[in-house]
Amino acid sequence: MAIQKPSHTFTKIHLKALQTNIFQILFALSFTVFINTFGFAQDIPPKKKGIKPLATKDSVSAKVDSLKTRNTITAKIETDTIKIDSLNKKPKLLKDIVKYSASGYTSVTRRDQKITLYDNAKINYEDMEITAGVIIIDYEKNEVYAKGIVDSLNNYTQKPVFTQGSDVVEPDSIRFNTDTQKALIFNSRTEQSGGYIIAETTKKENDSVYFIDRGKFTTSKDLEDPEYYFLMRKAKIVPGKKVVTGLTNMFIANVPTPIGLPFAYFPLTQKRTSGVIFPSFGEQNNRGYFLQNGGYYFAVSDYFDLALLGDYYTNGSYGMRVESNYAKRYRFRGNLSFRFENLINSERGFPDYSRSSIYNIRWSHSQDAKANPNSRFSASVNLGSSRYYQQSINQLNASNYLNNTLSSSVSYSKTFQGEPQVNISLTATHSQNTNTQTINMTLPTFQGSVGRIFPFAPKGGTKKGIIQNINLQYNTRAENRIQTTDSLFFKKEMFEDAKVGMQHSIPLSTNFKLFDYLSVSAGANFQETWTLNTIEKSFDQATQETVITEKNGFDSFRTYNFSASLGTTLYGMFPFGEDKKIQAIRHVMRPSISYNISPAFNQYYDTYEVISADNLTTTEQEYTRFEQSIFGSPTNNYASSIGISVSNNFEAKVRDRDSTATEPKKITLLNNLNFSTSYNLAGDSLNWSPVRVSGGTKLFKQMNVNFGATLDPYALDSNNNKINTFNIDNGGSLFRLTSANLTTSYSFSNSKSKNDDDRTNSRAQEESRRSGGRDDDLFGKSQDFADKSFNDNEDNAEETSTLYRYKIPWNLRLAYAVNYSNTRRQNEISSHSLMFSGDIELSPRWKVGVSSGYDLKNQGITYTQLRFDRDLKSWRMNFSWIPFSANKQWNFFIGIKSSILQDIKYEKRRQRDRDL
Repeated sequence: MAIQKPSHTFTKIHLKALQTNIFQILFALSFTVFINTFGFAQDIPPKKKGIKPLATKDSVSAKVDSLKTRNTITAKIETDTIKIDSLNKKPKLLKDIVKYSASGYTSVTRRDQKITLYDNAKINYEDMEITAGVIIIDYEKNEVYAKGIVDSLNNYTQKPVFTQGSDVVEPDSIRFNTDTQKALIFNSRTEQSGGYIIAETTKKENDSVYFIDRGKFTTSKDLEDPEYYFLMRKAKIVPGKKVVTGLTNMFIANVPTPIGLPFAYFPLTQKRTSGVIFPSFGEQNNRGYFLQNGGYYFAVSDYFDLALLGDYYTNGSYGMRVESNYAKRYRFRGNLSFRFENLINSERGFPDYSRSSIYNIRWSHSQDAKANPNSRFSASVNLGSSRYYQQSINQLNASNYLNNTLSSSVSYSKTFQGEPQVNISLTATHSQNTNTQTINMTLPTFQGSVGRIFPFAPKGGTKKGIIQNINLQYNTRAENRIQTTDSLFFKKEMFEDAKVGMQHSIPLSTNFKLFDYLSVSAGANFQETWTLNTIEKSFDQATQETVITEKNGFDSFRTYNFSASLGTTLYGMFPFGEDKKIQAIRHVMRPSISYNISPAFNQYYDTYEVISADNLTTTEQEYTRFEQSIFGSPTNNYASSIGISVSNNFEAKVRDRDSTATEPKKITLLNNLNFSTSYNLAGDSLNWSPVRVSGGTKLFKQMNVNFGATLDPYALDSNNNKINTFNIDNGGSLFRLTSANLTTSYSFSNSKSKNDDDRTNSRAQEESRRSGGRDDDLFGKSQDFADKSFNDNEDNAEETSTLYRYKIPWNLRLAYAVNYSNTRRQNEISSHSLMFSGDIELSPRWKVGVSSGYDLKNQGITYTQLRFDRDLKSWRMNFSWIPFSANKQWNFFIGIKSSILQDIKYEKRRQRDRDL
């Protein structure tokens, strides 16, 4: 126990002693205090000083060199007789050098101790700089006065510009004290973090505090006549941090509005900060009043942020969203989103009352290519409830209402450099049909490969001939495949029917030239398949049904096949003359013929007996135990076929309209025109496969056209079944058209809107793309005008012209699709639709858009969205309307575009009114 402080002990004991009259007790307690103060308890006392050893002199004495002693100079310390002045020195008039200049003249008045600078005057002192028409320096009062100049036309020019550090103030006049650093600023204008402050009188207290009287705070670009502002009677400004004001209210076009507060706080910061996200208010018929998209934004760090948003309806429905973005330069970037909605329709007791829960998880991750060249990780996840985009009440999902598929993929790959090179990858995939609610997943898929090995290639030089080009490689693939439904997703039942398997393949191939013009390639492929899922079939005579028994255990089968192909390239030129508009047509044709052979693997097939209940006859049915395995089953049929294909490309040389051009212009007539068919050598009938035709081209530089058709050479009988008779021998044409399709898309606009880079549209398209929808606005545009990340383009300079409506920006996107089916003489158009989406600027700040279509087969208008945008300079007004469909709704928004005042808004939403 260490020494205690006497003050504490005396207080506790002696004050108690004053409450008694017994002197002996007081004396005893005082003695106790003395002991407690200087006593020790369970402590090691300090060690006593040890006995020092006696110092003995060395008997050998060291002699000092006499020469050194003589040359040694003794230093003397002399004391200054002049005493230090006890009075403090008078500080200098200026702490730094004052630099000044003027284009007109510089006048110095010694009597008034003033310096006058005229015309383009400039003064620099420490971190302060003032430029003005006239600057007067009063070095007696340590003040600087600056103002502008009135020219001959009575215009006030060369207004002062006061700069100190990062703060810039543009007043009509200013008085600045160089000693106290205080200033009086009249009619100033300053920019603070995207906002502008216009004040009649400003008092600069120091470098970080300003006080203003009757100031205006606005984000308008027009400071001469701002379309809106907040009038601040008294306010305090801390540059780069905040504006704190008393009574303030909004003025629109210099007209006061009742929108005001007894006090207000405006943040002024260049960094991302956390803060409240104000919700939107509205009403919905079958859910009541609501608060939507309200929450809190967390600026966690420079690499990561987090937003928590929520919705609430008075009938009990609610929703929540968790969104996060992360990035690290030169490493990776991504975003994560989780959305959950508990929806209650109508109210309890009504016949249309229902409740459901929907959710959606999205994750996108991309790795920078420079982070690691030998390994890569990426993710694109979009999974959740199958009916999420159809039932969601958030207007961000308006463009994804027609989504039929949700898909996800998370993969990691790594490359091991060497000879040969080894690649491995691990992938988890997910595919979900929103109509059937069927989900297919692989958790995970492993793939590995060893690079090509040329065992007979020379050590140096190129490989020539059939032997030197022989190469082989090794590939493997393993999967854990799961098929389930939306109701069993992420439950234990979904893993019960999982299928597991692994497939190994070793392809062996070679290639060589034949007669210098023909390219020949030949190869063989050996494949071994492992599986843990097999079946056994038997027949139940009582129920007259086939019983399938699933077995879990390791099993395998092996297959192999051979193939060869022969191809070449033919070039044709059809000249028409250089004086013609079309000078020549160039045709490139690539014919090829291939042969494939695969033996029958009957050793993997078994039989079971089927007994007929009518005549008790027994028949044998053949099956393979690998029928339901993950990679399919081996074939028990001998296959030998010849494949024929021809691909074509057509180009034209056209005389250029430009007379100065020396070369003709090349245009593409057909990007591709392909024909393919095959002949089955091992078949006993219907040996020819249908001829498949496909092609595509681009017209007018913006129009993509793709087409396809299937031509069957065989005829149909009276029951519309295919028979082994050619159609031409049955009284028909050479081929029978069984199916055809045509798709085309066209996008065009005038020159102004063609190059317009609208960040709002880009963000909406990215939102639709991440959700699995279209990014061309044909199904509508994803919009959330009050979103925290909403940001508009800078105001573009308007073109002026004396002509009325000389140019109106517009754009239009068209998509046309038709499908024809005639496999069994139905001769019908299976689908026929036209979709379009476009925007037009009626005026420089009015924009109207529509996304819709027409079903030409069913004679009806497809999913439609109407959009109206009004740019109010500092404000923006939007209206979006889906007039019909199960997702009919409208949304109205008006608010300030600036990010620092984005919560000043009005929003009205109405979704899915009750259908009576």
